[in-house]
Amino acid sequence: MSRIGRKPIVIPAGVEVTLVGNDVTVKGPKGTLHSAFHPLMKIEKQGEEIIVTRPNDEKEARSLHGLTRTLINNMVDGVSKGFTKELEIQGIGYRAAKQGKNLVMNLGYSHQVIVPEEGDITIEVPDATKIIIHGIDKQHVGQFAAQVREKRPPEPYKGKGIRYVGEFVPHKEGKAGKGAK
Repeated sequence: MSRIGRKPIVIPAGVEVTLVGNDVTVKGPKGTLHSAFHPLMKIEKQGEEIIVTRPNDEKEARSLHGLTRTLINNMVDGVSKGFTKELEIQGIGYRAAKQGKNLVMNLGYSHQVIVPEEGDITIEVPDATKIIIHGIDKQHVGQFAAQVREKRPPEPYKGKGIRYVGEFVPHKEGKAGKGAK
């Protein structure tokens, strides 16, 4: 049996969960999320807990069990606490700023790179080399952070570019025999 799938999801105070078949709607202080799950999974609300069970031990049911429980848990966490991704910019002259609802970045191109906020995503720029992305949907926050990072991914020779905070970028050595003929 799935170790993750067996764990009940505790519903915190201030969060309301509505189940209609396998459609789950979660309302909380930060917003509302809705998702439909595979009909094979059985989702029940028992008091202040949500329990996900599977009908049998077939491969498909086993693979969906832990996934369904984790997705519902992420919905509950998102509307109560929210999710954040932090990015840092490295490189001389590389910087970011917030103008209205747009993230404006100078990344060594001949033009500025402008990324607008989308839906429930909010962008915060505490200083010129740090970007913080907030949202209630974990998948949407991660996807948006990946799209921002994609504008100038870290390169392996000097390490310049946009990276996640704490990300390790392995450095390569330059050309061998540089300067020698």
